[in-house]
Amino acid sequence: MQVVYERCAGLDVHRDTVVATVRSPGKRRGSRSTETRTFRTTMRALAELGDWLACEGVELVGMEATGVYWKPVFTSLEDRFTCWLVNAAHLKNVPGRKTDVADSVWITRILECGLVRPSFVPVQEFRELRDLVRARTAVSQERVRVIQRLEKILQDAGIKLTSVASQVWSKTSRAVLEALLEGVTSPVELAALAKGRLRSKREALEEALEHRFRVEHHGVIVRGLLAHIDGLELRLEAYDAEIAVRLAPHQEILELIQTIPGVGAKVARVLVAEIGLDMSVFPTSAHLASWAGVCPGNHASGGGKRRGGRSRPGPKWLKAALTEAAWGAVKAKDTYLSAHHMQIKGRAGGFKAIGATRHDIVVAYWHIVHDHVPYRELGPNWAARRFSPGQRAKRLTAQLEALGFDVTLEPTPTPPT
Repeated sequence: MQVVYERCAGLDVHRDTVVATVRSPGKRRGSRSTETRTFRTTMRALAELGDWLACEGVELVGMEATGVYWKPVFTSLEDRFTCWLVNAAHLKNVPGRKTDVADSVWITRILECGLVRPSFVPVQEFRELRDLVRARTAVSQERVRVIQRLEKILQDAGIKLTSVASQVWSKTSRAVLEALLEGVTSPVELAALAKGRLRSKREALEEALEHRFRVEHHGVIVRGLLAHIDGLELRLEAYDAEIAVRLAPHQEILELIQTIPGVGAKVARVLVAEIGLDMSVFPTSAHLASWAGVCPGNHASGGGKRRGGRSRPGPKWLKAALTEAAWGAVKAKDTYLSAHHMQIKGRAGGFKAIGATRHDIVVAYWHIVHDHVPYRELGPNWAARRFSPGQRAKRLTAQLEALGFDVTLEPTPTPPT
């Protein structure tokens, strides 16, 4: 095969070691020289790896995406070389011939021929922002799990708070729990702690708060769960403050992104952290949708026969945020996203419709960030406005004739607006 990169290196990265193979022009004309060395993944050893690659005149370094082990290697080398992170599915070697050295040589051989493409790796600023946002999301999910455990303890104690209130965690529930821990047992006294709209449900609340809560048993668990929730909320506040500082220079584009229906401040932060703001790495919105895994895949064979089109996995953190935004968008009234969702839901089902809404949001994100413009609402009747009145009349006439009716059309003197 034709050699595209004369001097390149392939790295087989593991937790403790990294096997590096360098391919360069050999002594004889047209020959290729191969040299393989093994280094540890400590910072000192990675510096030695970089020095060796520099001495060999390497111009391109490729490595397989293996969990988080590639990150310190990539960070150590990206300032000195052009580094490619390659999808592991694109680097599968011949079965039965797999060793660390063989994998390293194989990566180098397909790299020098230009047979693989690099995966998207954002710049250091957005990689750090991505880590913060993901950590914040993980803490928020843990907080939800702790609140669910708290609900189970209350149910075990016979407290039916969620039968009256819309959620288990609120100012009223916190006040009730604090009173229970202090030894208050009267349902009337506990119901008197109601706040907000729950004050109008005093009688139902008194009945729901009749309990068999024992401080020596349930109280021990509830006290620990409350302390855990308080600690998680403090961590959330710290993450929010740090993320706000990191995103302060991009506040204008953040506000533009939030003009998309269903995209609030939290989802906008996730989108920026996961995708970034440099749309030059995605030539079109279709490229971004394909990378995000929100468009149908291709699986055609045997003369163009399609065998399904499942989407690629895509970044799970991004797809979770897009799904949350999609559910918010479809609940909005008189919008293109909600109308498009209902149109697809009627013929393909709810899951396909949500997938299409995620695709619409990603496309809107690309145009907003690429062109620095706010979201342009197309309107709920955009699908109908795509076709001329003549085309729509012809389609409707064909549908009526298929039902057995004889249709004659006469234009009105003044067509409706």
